[in-house]
Amino acid sequence: MPDAPETDRWVLPEEDEPWSLSLVVRVERDPVPAHTDVLVAAARAVVLLLTDARTTAPGGEFHDAVAAWRGRRIRKITRRARGVRWERTAQLPHVEARSGDALVRAFAPHPREEVPEPLRPLQVGGLDLDDPEGFRPAPPAPGLLTVRLCPDVRMSTGKAAAQVGHAAQLAWEQLPAAATAAWGAGGFGVRVLTGAPVLPAASRVDVRDGGFTEVPPGTVTTSAGFEG
Repeated sequence: MPDAPETDRWVLPEEDEPWSLSLVVRVERDPVPAHTDVLVAAARAVVLLLTDARTTAPGGEFHDAVAAWRGRRIRKITRRARGVRWERTAQLPHVEARSGDALVRAFAPHPREEVPEPLRPLQVGGLDLDDPEGFRPAPPAPGLLTVRLCPDVRMSTGKAAAQVGHAAQLAWEQLPAAATAAWGAGGFGVRVLTGAPVLPAASRVDVRDGGFTEVPPGTVTTSAGFEG
């Protein structure tokens, strides 16, 4: 029997109860955050939530929700808010990460159809920001995770934020413990840039998208590793 087409290998059956982790980006009219700063903050927010004591301690506030989410397909949804709607999201337990003018909050995962009230009115999709002229990513450094966006894949800022968040999660879960321990000790620093992987496959993680939005299933969207 001939091999199935590449995309067919990544078409997964529907779940009875999909769960997702919500990322909320603060997007005020002034200053408007830079695209790359949003991605850096999103990646850090995901790992900060995964390593928070409320997640890691049995009985912690996030523990059971994160465990239930990890037992399913890992979905992340990026929402955006400003003004009063942003302030209302603070009512929910969360973690927060900043990069430049970008501020991103990560919330405990939940069933896709049971979005917490302060998050329900927030727009999903349509977040597409730019970097200012002359913007440069941070240089590589020891203990800094580099997330590379595939140069051949076009993604909105919201989609890319979910993808770099997934790359940071896989890096934390799958890369060698000595490297991730140093990363955590340094505060989970992240740099994001566009470019093909430079690390060998054994020293990095690659994210293949599930194909729910914007890109075909199985598309490699990002890679991540410690290049410093």
